Amino acid sequence: MMQTNQYSPFIKLVLCLALMGLLSGCQSAYYSTMEKVGYHKRDILVDRVAKARDAQQEGKEQFKSSLEQFSSVLNFKGGALEDKYNTLNDEYEDSEDAANDVRNRIDSVESVAEDLFEEWEGELEQYSSASLKRDSSQKLRKTRQQYKKLISAMRRAEKKMDPVLNAFKDQVLYLKHNLNAKAILSLKKELRSVKSNISALVKDMEKSIQEADLFIKEAGI
Repeated sequence: MMQTNQYSPFIKLVLCLALMGLLSGCQSAYYSTMEKVGYHKRDILVDRVAKARDAQQEGKEQFKSSLEQFSSVLNFKGGALEDKYNTLNDEYEDSEDAANDVRNRIDSVESVAEDLFEEWEGELEQYSSASLKRDSSQKLRKTRQQYKKLISAMRRAEKKMDPVLNAFKDQVLYLKHNLNAKAILSLKKELRSVKSNISALVKDMEKSIQEADLFIKEAGI
Protein backbone atom coordinates (compact mmCIF):
# COMPACT_ATOMS: atom_id res chain seq x y z
CA MET A 1 0.00 0.00 0.00
CA MET A 2 2.83 2.39 0.84
CA GLN A 3 4.45 1.63 -2.51
CA THR A 4 1.26 2.57 -4.35
CA ASN A 5 1.11 5.92 -2.56
CA GLN A 6 4.79 6.51 -3.29
CA TYR A 7 4.33 6.12 -7.02
CA SER A 8 0.86 7.63 -7.35
CA PRO A 9 2.16 11.15 -8.21
CA PHE A 10 4.33 9.64 -10.94
CA ILE A 11 1.43 7.59 -12.27
CA LYS A 12 -0.76 10.68 -12.30
CA LEU A 13 1.92 12.57 -14.23
CA VAL A 14 2.20 9.79 -16.81
CA LEU A 15 -1.57 9.68 -17.24
CA CYS A 16 -1.69 13.45 -17.56
CA LEU A 17 1.04 13.47 -20.21
CA ALA A 18 -0.67 10.63 -22.05
CA LEU A 19 -3.93 12.57 -22.07
CA MET A 20 -2.17 15.69 -23.32
CA GLY A 21 -0.57 13.64 -26.08
CA LEU A 22 -3.94 12.17 -27.01
CA LEU A 23 -5.54 15.62 -27.14
CA SER A 24 -2.61 16.95 -29.16
CA GLY A 25 -2.97 14.04 -31.55
CA CYS A 26 -6.69 14.70 -31.93
CA GLN A 27 -6.00 18.36 -32.62
CA SER A 28 -3.38 17.49 -35.23
CA ALA A 29 -5.77 15.04 -36.87
CA TYR A 30 -8.46 17.74 -36.89
CA TYR A 31 -6.15 20.26 -38.56
CA SER A 32 -5.01 17.66 -41.09
CA THR A 33 -8.60 16.77 -42.00
CA MET A 34 -9.60 20.40 -42.37
CA GLU A 35 -6.57 21.18 -44.56
CA LYS A 36 -7.55 18.38 -46.93
CA VAL A 37 -10.75 20.26 -47.70
CA GLY A 38 -8.90 23.58 -48.07
CA TYR A 39 -9.63 24.91 -44.59
CA HIS A 40 -6.37 25.98 -42.94
CA LYS A 41 -5.56 27.24 -39.45
CA ARG A 42 -5.96 30.86 -40.54
CA ASP A 43 -9.49 30.07 -41.75
CA ILE A 44 -10.28 28.23 -38.54
CA LEU A 45 -9.03 31.18 -36.51
CA VAL A 46 -11.22 33.67 -38.36
CA ASP A 47 -14.20 31.34 -37.99
CA ARG A 48 -13.63 30.94 -34.26
CA VAL A 49 -13.17 34.68 -33.77
CA ALA A 50 -16.55 35.19 -35.48
CA LYS A 51 -18.17 32.60 -33.22
CA ALA A 52 -16.62 34.15 -30.12
CA ARG A 53 -17.91 37.54 -31.25
CA ASP A 54 -21.41 36.12 -31.73
CA ALA A 55 -21.27 34.43 -28.31
CA GLN A 56 -20.34 37.75 -26.71
CA GLN A 57 -23.17 39.51 -28.55
CA GLU A 58 -25.64 36.91 -27.28
CA GLY A 59 -24.11 37.07 -23.80
CA LYS A 60 -24.43 40.85 -23.75
CA GLU A 61 -28.13 40.65 -24.60
CA GLN A 62 -28.66 37.93 -22.01
CA PHE A 63 -27.07 39.95 -19.22
CA LYS A 64 -29.16 42.97 -20.19
CA SER A 65 -32.28 40.80 -20.14
CA SER A 66 -31.35 39.50 -16.69
CA LEU A 67 -30.95 43.04 -15.41
CA GLU A 68 -34.42 43.92 -16.69
CA GLN A 69 -35.90 40.91 -14.92
CA PHE A 70 -33.99 41.68 -11.75
CA SER A 71 -35.29 45.26 -11.83
CA SER A 72 -38.86 44.04 -12.39
CA VAL A 73 -38.61 41.86 -9.28
CA LEU A 74 -37.46 44.83 -7.24
CA ASN A 75 -40.49 46.79 -8.48
CA PHE A 76 -42.76 43.99 -7.30
CA LYS A 77 -46.05 45.37 -5.98
CA GLY A 78 -48.11 42.26 -5.41
CA GLY A 79 -48.87 38.85 -6.87
CA ALA A 80 -47.00 35.56 -6.79
CA LEU A 81 -43.48 36.38 -5.62
CA GLU A 82 -42.42 32.79 -6.12
CA ASP A 83 -43.10 33.16 -9.84
CA LYS A 84 -40.81 36.18 -9.85
CA TYR A 85 -38.13 34.13 -8.12
CA ASN A 86 -38.46 31.35 -10.69
CA THR A 87 -38.12 33.88 -13.51
CA LEU A 88 -35.03 35.41 -11.94
CA ASN A 89 -33.50 31.99 -11.33
CA ASP A 90 -34.06 31.07 -14.99
CA GLU A 91 -32.38 34.30 -16.05
CA TYR A 92 -29.40 33.59 -13.80
CA GLU A 93 -29.00 30.09 -15.25
CA ASP A 94 -29.29 31.43 -18.80
CA SER A 95 -26.65 34.06 -17.99
CA GLU A 96 -24.35 31.39 -16.57
CA ASP A 97 -24.77 29.29 -19.72
CA ALA A 98 -24.04 32.32 -21.89
CA ALA A 99 -20.92 33.12 -19.86
CA ASN A 100 -19.65 29.55 -20.19
CA ASP A 101 -20.19 29.69 -23.95
CA VAL A 102 -18.21 32.94 -24.14
CA ARG A 103 -15.34 31.44 -22.12
CA ASN A 104 -15.22 28.30 -24.27
CA ARG A 105 -15.27 30.32 -27.49
CA ILE A 106 -12.41 32.53 -26.31
CA ASP A 107 -10.40 29.46 -25.28
CA SER A 108 -10.92 27.96 -28.74
CA VAL A 109 -9.69 31.18 -30.37
CA GLU A 110 -6.57 31.19 -28.20
CA SER A 111 -5.86 27.53 -28.93
CA VAL A 112 -5.87 27.78 -32.72
CA ALA A 113 -4.08 31.16 -32.68
CA GLU A 114 -1.16 29.67 -30.76
CA ASP A 115 -0.96 26.76 -33.20
CA LEU A 116 -1.18 29.07 -36.21
CA PHE A 117 1.59 31.40 -35.02
CA GLU A 118 3.85 28.47 -34.13
CA GLU A 119 3.37 26.97 -37.59
CA TRP A 120 3.83 30.34 -39.30
CA GLU A 121 7.04 31.03 -37.37
CA GLY A 122 8.46 27.65 -38.35
CA GLU A 123 7.59 28.07 -42.01
CA LEU A 124 9.58 31.31 -42.23
CA GLU A 125 12.75 29.23 -42.18
CA GLN A 126 11.63 27.32 -45.27
CA TYR A 127 11.78 30.34 -47.61
CA SER A 128 14.60 30.57 -50.13
CA SER A 129 13.47 34.04 -51.23
CA ALA A 130 14.60 36.72 -48.77
CA SER A 131 11.95 39.21 -49.95
CA LEU A 132 9.07 36.74 -49.56
CA LYS A 133 10.36 35.70 -46.15
CA ARG A 134 10.57 39.34 -45.08
CA ASP A 135 7.03 40.05 -46.32
CA SER A 136 5.61 36.98 -44.55
CA SER A 137 7.48 37.89 -41.38
CA GLN A 138 5.98 41.39 -41.44
CA LYS A 139 2.48 39.97 -41.92
CA LEU A 140 3.05 37.60 -39.01
CA ARG A 141 4.13 40.47 -36.77
CA LYS A 142 1.12 42.58 -37.81
CA THR A 143 -1.30 39.72 -37.26
CA ARG A 144 0.16 38.99 -33.84
CA GLN A 145 -0.27 42.64 -32.85
CA GLN A 146 -3.89 42.63 -34.01
CA TYR A 147 -4.52 39.33 -32.27
CA LYS A 148 -2.98 40.61 -29.02
CA LYS A 149 -5.43 43.53 -29.00
CA LEU A 150 -8.29 41.16 -29.76
CA ILE A 151 -7.56 38.54 -27.11
CA SER A 152 -6.85 41.23 -24.51
CA ALA A 153 -10.25 42.79 -25.17
CA MET A 154 -11.94 39.39 -25.02
CA ARG A 155 -10.28 38.40 -21.76
CA ARG A 156 -10.99 41.81 -20.23
CA ALA A 157 -14.71 41.41 -20.99
CA GLU A 158 -14.60 37.82 -19.76
CA LYS A 159 -13.32 38.91 -16.34
CA LYS A 160 -16.25 41.32 -15.98
CA MET A 161 -18.75 38.44 -16.17
CA ASP A 162 -17.95 36.90 -12.78
CA PRO A 163 -18.93 39.92 -10.63
CA VAL A 164 -22.25 40.09 -12.48
CA LEU A 165 -22.90 36.36 -12.15
CA ASN A 166 -21.99 36.46 -8.47
CA ALA A 167 -24.40 39.33 -7.90
CA PHE A 168 -27.21 37.51 -9.68
CA LYS A 169 -26.50 34.35 -7.73
CA ASP A 170 -26.62 36.26 -4.45
CA GLN A 171 -29.99 37.75 -5.38
CA VAL A 172 -31.43 34.38 -6.37
CA LEU A 173 -30.18 32.64 -3.23
CA TYR A 174 -31.44 35.39 -0.95
CA LEU A 175 -34.84 35.56 -2.59
CA LYS A 176 -35.21 31.78 -2.54
CA HIS A 177 -35.42 31.74 1.25
CA ASN A 178 -37.02 35.15 1.74
CA LEU A 179 -40.11 35.38 -0.46
CA ASN A 180 -41.50 38.55 1.09
CA ALA A 181 -41.62 42.31 0.63
CA LYS A 182 -38.89 42.86 3.21
CA ALA A 183 -36.50 40.78 1.11
CA ILE A 184 -37.31 42.92 -1.94
CA LEU A 185 -36.42 46.04 0.03
CA SER A 186 -33.08 44.51 1.03
CA LEU A 187 -32.26 43.60 -2.56
CA LYS A 188 -33.00 47.11 -3.79
CA LYS A 189 -29.88 48.29 -1.99
CA GLU A 190 -27.81 46.13 -4.32
CA LEU A 191 -29.40 47.41 -7.53
CA ARG A 192 -26.98 50.28 -8.15
CA SER A 193 -23.96 48.00 -7.84
CA VAL A 194 -25.50 45.40 -10.15
CA LYS A 195 -26.33 48.04 -12.76
CA SER A 196 -22.79 49.41 -12.57
CA ASN A 197 -21.24 45.96 -13.04
CA ILE A 198 -23.46 45.16 -16.01
CA SER A 199 -22.81 48.55 -17.58
CA ALA A 200 -19.05 47.92 -17.37
CA LEU A 201 -19.50 44.40 -18.75
CA VAL A 202 -21.61 45.55 -21.70
CA LYS A 203 -19.12 48.30 -22.50
CA ASP A 204 -16.18 45.86 -22.55
CA MET A 205 -18.15 43.29 -24.54
CA GLU A 206 -18.98 45.89 -27.17
CA LYS A 207 -15.30 46.84 -27.37
CA SER A 208 -14.37 43.18 -27.73
CA ILE A 209 -16.98 42.70 -30.46
CA GLN A 210 -15.55 45.70 -32.33
CA GLU A 211 -12.03 44.27 -32.05
CA ALA A 212 -13.29 40.94 -33.40
CA ASP A 213 -14.90 42.65 -36.40
CA LEU A 214 -11.69 44.59 -37.04
CA PHE A 215 -9.55 41.45 -36.78
CA ILE A 216 -11.74 39.55 -39.22
CA LYS A 217 -11.66 42.46 -41.67
CA GLU A 218 -8.02 43.49 -41.48
CA ALA A 219 -5.94 40.57 -40.18
CA GLY A 220 -3.11 39.95 -42.61
CA ILE A 221 -3.69 36.23 -42.97
